This record gives sequence, structure tokens and C-alpha cells, in this order.
Amino acid sequence: MFDVFTNIRLLDILDISVVAFIIYRTILLIKGNRAVQMILVLAVILAVYMASRVGDLHTLNWVLNNFLSSIILVIVVIFQNDIRRALMHVGRNPFFGGMNADEESVVIDELVKACSALGSRKIGALIAIERENGINDILESGTPIDAGVSCELIRAIFMPSSPIHDGALVVQQGRLAIAGCFLPLSRGLDLTKDLGTRHRAAIGLTELADAVAIIVSEETGNISVAVNGGMTRNLDSASLKKVLGRLLEPRKVKLKKQKQQQKG
Repeated sequence: MFDVFTNIRLLDILDISVVAFIIYRTILLIKGNRAVQMILVLAVILAVYMASRVGDLHTLNWVLNNFLSSIILVIVVIFQNDIRRALMHVGRNPFFGGMNADEESVVIDELVKACSALGSRKIGALIAIERENGINDILESGTPIDAGVSCELIRAIFMPSSPIHDGALVVQQGRLAIAGCFLPLSRGLDLTKDLGTRHRAAIGLTELADAVAIIVSEETGNISVAVNGGMTRNLDSASLKKVLGRLLEPRKVKLKKQKQQQKG
């Protein structure tokens, strides 16, 4: 070990740091979605392949050897959605942009009030909130708005008499950016049959990007939040605010933890 540390170069440190950063970002990318299950399956296949070599299982070894020889192509096919999501926007695109903590809280409060009001009247709504990775390449059609986030405007957009109430309302950089957008529907076979088009569109978006989607059911008025291809359902105002605060205010949460550690 002493020889390793004495012979290490600056380029070696840079090399290790780059690889560690790539692994870290990859883990963040696949965290919480079905890609983790696929990686576990590939790990099992690799373990079986190594066991077949040790145990002289020639037929099984031949089959797995041919499969693993095309592993790069297999990975691209299996993880095409995750790779697309990673390459869509390499740079960070934080949800709140240059807003301060008070302005961030106001935006979340307006979203919560609007969804609660729509839910109480059983008016369906779908709000897609962009986070780090852009979603413009996923959106289909839509009407540009570029307005501040307000409960009244959101309610007006989703009123049945509004010409842009169909589709999703997109929030970018803490502003209402586009309305009437159509999102890709999820093709997941494990989704329950009671999920309507809005819920499937919300899940489909979050399978392709790290966005957050809020859904207000037209049938029940219940509020749900989709992220990373999963969904949390039947939220009230307090729980919705808590979920959005955790998903959209990482900076504020981090500062709060730092203050708690300092007090401790």
C-alpha cells in the first residue's frame, strides 16, 4: 500500500475522480426506478456465467458467453430510456433558478392551493414540474404562457371551459411555461387498471426524465405525485406540500440539516 501511495500521480487522482463521479451520477440516475432490477438481473447472469466456467458447464457457458459478448448492445436496448434521460441535458437546470428561499416557498404554496382547490371541485389537472434535466424534447405541442405561478391562473387553465385545459401544464424555472402539452404515456404492464390517461402520462414523463408530476383526478378529486416512474396517491394539502418541499427544495433541506447539525 505504501508503494501505491508513493507512486500515485496527479493524473491518477484525476482519473479515479472522473470514474467515481460517473458511477455516482449513474447511481443517482437509476435510483428508485426499474433500472435497478435490471442491473440485478444482469449481475445474476454474470454470476451464473462465472459459475459455469468454474463448474465446466460447457453448454451453459457457451450460451452465456455469446450473450455477454453483445452486452453493450443489450445495455443500450434495456436502458435506452435512462440513457436518453441522462444525455437529454447534461448541464444542471435547477427548478427554482435564482429564486431565494422565500420565493421558493411561495411557488410551492401556490401549487398546493391550486391542486387542493381543483381537487375539491373534482376538476382534473396534470402539472409537470421540470427539475435538473430539461423536458422540452419530450413535450408534444403546447401553448407558451411564461407567467408566474399563481393559484388563480392554474385554476383558470384547468377549467373545463378553458381551451388549454387538456394536457399538462409545465412549470420551468419556477414559472408557468407551457400549457396544453401532451406527454408520453407509460407502457408499464404492472400499472393498475384504475389509472387514467393523466396518471399514465405522469408516470410516462417521470420514466424518461427526473421531473415531478402532480395529478388531480377528475373522478375522485384525489391528488397524486409521480416521480421516477412511481406514484404516491391520495395526498392531502399538508402531505402534498411536504412531498413537493422534499422534491423541489433540495437546497433548503440541505441548509436546514446543516443548521440542525450546528445546533447539535
